Amino acid sequence: MTVELKVNSIDNDIFSFSGEVSIPQAPPEFKSGFIGIIGRPNVGKSTLMNQAIGQKIAITSPVAQTTRNRLRGILTTSEAQLIFVDTPGIHKPHHQLGEVLVQNAKIAIESVDVVLFVVDGTVACGAGDRYIADLLIKSETPVILGLNKIDQQGSNSQLIDDSYQQLAVAHQWSIVKFSAKTGTGLEQLQQLLIEHLENGPLYYPPDLVTDQPERFIMGELIREQILLLTREEVPHSVAIAIDKVEETPTITRVLATIHVERDSQKGILIGKGGSMLKAVGSAAREQIQKLISGKVYLELFVKVQPKWRHSRVSLAELGYRVEE
Repeated sequence: MTVELKVNSIDNDIFSFSGEVSIPQAPPEFKSGFIGIIGRPNVGKSTLMNQAIGQKIAITSPVAQTTRNRLRGILTTSEAQLIFVDTPGIHKPHHQLGEVLVQNAKIAIESVDVVLFVVDGTVACGAGDRYIADLLIKSETPVILGLNKIDQQGSNSQLIDDSYQQLAVAHQWSIVKFSAKTGTGLEQLQQLLIEHLENGPLYYPPDLVTDQPERFIMGELIREQILLLTREEVPHSVAIAIDKVEETPTITRVLATIHVERDSQKGILIGKGGSMLKAVGSAAREQIQKLISGKVYLELFVKVQPKWRHSRVSLAELGYRVEE
């Protein structure tokens, strides 16, 4: 379909980022391993990973089911390297994309060293949490139950805590309370995770914070702004394809296509006089500049691709597939 509108965005802010190119030998008694962050949609899994590693690599949004791909965040301390695997929220799928996402989250349970089962500490344990618990007890992977959002708990906090305590005791899981938003309790969580890991090598350079390529993160940062700015008007029928990245000594040019399913969604995303797309482009460009440490020229296109979430071919073309 013909491109309807493009928006250009440029700014002068410069940010710093450092990285290593080699992997040193781990010191004696060093621990390392992969930690799968599992839970229902919108319980704060991506916020937790960003807070834990001290840098934003996963997008966050008030809209549920934000995470689509398994994204690894890497935290290296003097005693351990923790590789967090952020997964899509486990829910009842309603289309082919949903089935792929849930299947990938289930696969992650079997492919990590420890599962961090994150729940929403503002509501009591419910059917969705018990469904995930039933999946976890079928696996031999150790589980830690993480009670998130304790900063938002009200007067009924004890009843809520008790409901999850009963779940943890029933399955002999360790339990820890924290706030991914404020960072409260994360030191205790980190230590508990390290205790569950075995001695191992450095899998990644110590200064690396994610194993995903910059193009992937760029696409996610654009999608995040669409979720934040359009909310329910253009929900999860959006996919981002990074068409081209051109680097020069003074600027990085990024061309990206935003795929939607209907003409009405395209209209909402573009906005009156292109106002919405300009807002998305401006906000996304600022985030991308933090990622690449330099000026960014961002060019966004909008394309309608009907029912792409229901097509295996379209899903594959846009980078969504069942993980190995």
